[in-house]
Amino acid sequence: MGSTVLSLRIDGELLDRLRSHAAKRGMSVQDYVVRTLIREDFDERFKTAVDETERFYGEGDGEPAAEVAADTPRDHVRPSAGIA
Repeated sequence: MGSTVLSLRIDGELLDRLRSHAAKRGMSVQDYVVRTLIREDFDERFKTAVDETERFYGEGDGEPAAEVAADTPRDHVRPSAGIA
């Protein structure tokens, strides 16, 4: 996987805060911003996976999914939504 340049214009106050946050972690501003974006992307993908799993198993409406027998306990072990 290659890399690409992304140029941002940001407020001086925001840059100062980013510098401060990065310095606390011993990182450059660039590394701090990239890691923050990666974490945010993971959070979004994880939430989407959880939502899709809940839709699949019928958790969202309080009713068991049609594929699950009525006598199946609701506290069964749930799949990890593909997260290893």
